[in-house]
Amino acid sequence: MKLFRLFVALATASLLFFSVNSVMPAQETSGTKQSAEARLAAAAKPHAPAPVEDVIKTLSRTHRFEQSAISPDGNKIAWVEDMLGKNGAPSGATRIFLKGLRSPEEPAVVSAAVEKRGVRGPSGQIGDGPAYRPSAEGAVAWSPDSNKLAFLSDAVKPGQLQLYVKNLADQGSISRLTNVKGFLATPGWSPDGKTIAVLFTENATRAAGPLVAETAETGEIKDSFFEQRLALVDVATGKLDQISPADTYVYEYGWSPDGLRFAVTAALGNGDNNWYIAELYTLDAATGLMKSIYKPPLQIANPAWSPDGKSIAFLGGLMSDEPSVGGDIFTLSATGGEATNITPEMKGSASWLAWTPEGNVLFGEYLEGDSGIASVNPSTKQVHEIFRDAGQITAGAWGINLSLSRDAKNSAVIRSSFSTPPEIWAGATGSWTQITQRNKGTNPGWGEAKSIHWKNGGFEVQGWLLYPRDFDPNKKYPLVVRIHGGPGAAVLSEWPGSSDYYSPLAGAGYFVLQPNPRGSFGQGEAFTRANVKDFGYGDFKDIMAGVDEAIKSAPIDPNRLGICGWSYGGFMTMWAVTQTNRFKAAMAGAGLSNWQSYYGENLIDQWMIPFFGKSVYDDPEVYAKSSPINFIKKAKTPTLILVGDSDGEVPAPQSYEFWHALKTLGVETQFVVYEHEGHMFASPKHQRDVVERTLAWFNAHLQ
Repeated sequence: MKLFRLFVALATASLLFFSVNSVMPAQETSGTKQSAEARLAAAAKPHAPAPVEDVIKTLSRTHRFEQSAISPDGNKIAWVEDMLGKNGAPSGATRIFLKGLRSPEEPAVVSAAVEKRGVRGPSGQIGDGPAYRPSAEGAVAWSPDSNKLAFLSDAVKPGQLQLYVKNLADQGSISRLTNVKGFLATPGWSPDGKTIAVLFTENATRAAGPLVAETAETGEIKDSFFEQRLALVDVATGKLDQISPADTYVYEYGWSPDGLRFAVTAALGNGDNNWYIAELYTLDAATGLMKSIYKPPLQIANPAWSPDGKSIAFLGGLMSDEPSVGGDIFTLSATGGEATNITPEMKGSASWLAWTPEGNVLFGEYLEGDSGIASVNPSTKQVHEIFRDAGQITAGAWGINLSLSRDAKNSAVIRSSFSTPPEIWAGATGSWTQITQRNKGTNPGWGEAKSIHWKNGGFEVQGWLLYPRDFDPNKKYPLVVRIHGGPGAAVLSEWPGSSDYYSPLAGAGYFVLQPNPRGSFGQGEAFTRANVKDFGYGDFKDIMAGVDEAIKSAPIDPNRLGICGWSYGGFMTMWAVTQTNRFKAAMAGAGLSNWQSYYGENLIDQWMIPFFGKSVYDDPEVYAKSSPINFIKKAKTPTLILVGDSDGEVPAPQSYEFWHALKTLGVETQFVVYEHEGHMFASPKHQRDVVERTLAWFNAHLQ
């Protein structure tokens, strides 16, 4: 699982940062007479007030689940959760738990660690035994007979995952199969149970993906990279063979029903960049021969063989990030040919799929801001809705997905919502039973969340309005708009992550609006593609119409509005302050200020062609018209700018450029660069600083 790999790779991040503050001539801000210097001084020394400190503690002490996995026979469940230290804070370790679904016994710990005295049993807390070292363990995969459990662990060497197997039929013995150097991911058993496939990046210095902090380069710069290859591990001997070509990067794979072939998504060259142009291949398990059977017009994900081995289903659509996928469902003959869209005109975005024994395709989908489960008959294209809920449903990967039993009648999921912390659920799909009680008694430190809808430009738009803590309908409150990244993504009702900054804002007395404007998943491909060659225009109007709707529906002070976001949300924040003066404060995290210079700075430029139509060298005007820097002289809003110094997806110079312009033009600004952080921050200290600094900034300008 990519998320588990990312967790392991980020576990040892640096804890240092530096900040650049710019104070320009005093400006009046609505609701306060403080000078810019006084406000900046207050914002530069972030300290969370008591209610917000409670929210931060709640989030940091929430048990998080990385994965849920039901056994093929549907009788057992394994899950991966993070472990809290004796003081209730995250320990940096993950553990695997195993339980019979019909057994009254407590869950058992599955661990490759030699020293187990530190584990206090299924309570989820770790002790500090004299020889204990927390380890990362996860990416579990059941054998076809449900008697063995494969998983990855760094029990031998911190940060170096190896493949292990627990044999439930042999008194629960655990054996290590590999001794490799590099990154392992996504173990999957062959249909006969004799072989385990893994994705292996030999000698890699970092986890794959543009979210991870990049390795600094000096000297002659070349387009060098490590290839993630498909490897097979013999369960009896532990022998590992890399079978895919050395010049090809494999992203995902699926075993054929007869175990003789794989369906893989892959591309030649740089793995981080070329996911956007990956093709669908078949790969012979014996010879390693690869054959391209489909070159898609956009992005593809989640290849899966039909039960009869004649077809391959996959997701296809416009996607802006490798982990965050969505689109329609296509089927293709296993020998190649034309792909068939079996969900045309679907008013949702599929994010995961699997075949049922009857030959239907079961899938998870974004439905506006809800999670949905449905099935589709490939022949008739009839869609049967099974489940829809205003909450997050996942088996551990990004998006909406399940862990299915062999008969596809039972499944295991991780469920959460804005009001309910995550827990493991399992049973009949759509009628699950709660399995864990890890977060019992954990209550949100923010107010109610309401789904609101509005119309703009011919579109129906949805968003989530999070109410302030201790809401008083007789009071007027400030509003902060938080724009999601992507743009291919969607805000769902889910328990906030430990690094999320929007829930502490609601805990501090703000309304928080999280819109899903055009370009988001959840309303079909036409909606997702509606911001192509139009960044900052229709999507921005959707957001501003949402602000007006929120003001109409709740007691919000229209003179105390703020805006913030990360990545695409950071770009949209930079764009907003150059288009309107309605916002009195802004926070732009990892934002894009100049699409023209960004094209030559980022390490994943392949993603831009589908959204802008051509490269910046062929059509510079389409990039220029959406660049905030070209409208910078209109900016008046005090803006906090945050970025990691090792961000390859949205490099730090984009933030430098915007900060330099604001500073030069006399706009109040503060700039913070975090050392050895990528697009997704790893250090808990940095994550907390983002929360506290963002809150202090808005408090200084909106309260």
